[in-house]
Amino acid sequence: MTESPSFPPLLAGLAAPPGEDPFRLARDQARGGCDAGLIVHDMEGGALRAAIVFAPEVPLSRAVAMLPLCAVGLQNAIGALSPPEVGMHLDWDGGLRLNGALCGRMRAAASTQDPKDVPDWLVVGFELTVLPVNDAPGETPDETSLYGEGCGDVDTLTLLESWARHTLVWINRWADEGAGPLHREWSGLAWHADKEVRQGDLHGKYLGVDEDFGLLMRAVDGTSHLIPMTRLLETDS
Repeated sequence: MTESPSFPPLLAGLAAPPGEDPFRLARDQARGGCDAGLIVHDMEGGALRAAIVFAPEVPLSRAVAMLPLCAVGLQNAIGALSPPEVGMHLDWDGGLRLNGALCGRMRAAASTQDPKDVPDWLVVGFELTVLPVNDAPGETPDETSLYGEGCGDVDTLTLLESWARHTLVWINRWADEGAGPLHREWSGLAWHADKEVRQGDLHGKYLGVDEDFGLLMRAVDGTSHLIPMTRLLETDS
């Protein structure tokens, strides 16, 4: 039986039943009126999956900052537990990269899709590949895993607990200091710097993010675009 994680005060854990998606279960719990700070998790099957429930007090356009915030918390946790040669970077659209290759993704959903509304709830989750998905990782050079990048000593339980602690620290900083510190931390971890990006039908040069983490890009035709982070929210269904 998997040991239960220990979370800081204000956070509570719920293990997802076998075969159930923690992200979907967290959304169900949020719709049912669970307390904010619930972390639904699954550490089986060669991956670490978790999702946390928020009860925002600001409009969705600002609350969606919890998506990059949780990603920064995960990067900080992996950085603290992994060998120094392992580098983690973050894609704007939620991709998680270890030494340049994708190893998972962030995702988010809310009770509303209107950026001006204060959502009843917001759920942010992640999926992180721990064990290689096949015996020939060279066949998928753009995909990797924790173990594949030399993090075989990183225990998933310890990583989950560390992510919760680092995420809580960033939540408190965001509440006390605003988005500035988070913006600087995330920008230093962004994979897109000096690279081209593709979002939907748009393809062009990455220019950075605005104060609400909206993607700024210059398309190949020279036009500039701002894509709000709320576009990344999954439809609640």
